Amino acid sequence: MMDADLADIKQLLADLRGFDKERRRTAVMKLGMVGGEEALRALMMTVRNDHEDLITRGRAAMMLGKLRDVRAVEPLIRALDAPGFTTPVYAAEALGKIGDRRAIGPLLSALSVGNETLTKAALEALHKLGYESEQAEVEPVEISS
Repeated sequence: MMDADLADIKQLLADLRGFDKERRRTAVMKLGMVGGEEALRALMMTVRNDHEDLITRGRAAMMLGKLRDVRAVEPLIRALDAPGFTTPVYAAEALGKIGDRRAIGPLLSALSVGNETLTKAALEALHKLGYESEQAEVEPVEISS
């Protein structure tokens, strides 16, 4: 990684910790485009943050789907229950992109929320995960605190 790239990432991480929600929203998108270990950790922390702006959390979930790293599965599963509209929908979409079958049970639970857009996203993710029938094997997932 070049020095300029490292400086850019450091600035994005600083923006993500700042008070300006527009800068945080932009930083999340840029971190998702850049990728890498620092970006992954920052995005997972953002999607877990119950005090973060809902749009920022939703964008973090979307970018985690773009990165397709299995380490993001647990925070994304938790994000299925996040308040608001965008975070759960983007979390479901991201889980489908990552392709880890631990998400099947939580995605099935998300079907009962009653939100049409989330239901559609969860069904699409389940399809991508190869869940086609009630006979598919669902592996339990333990979420640590």
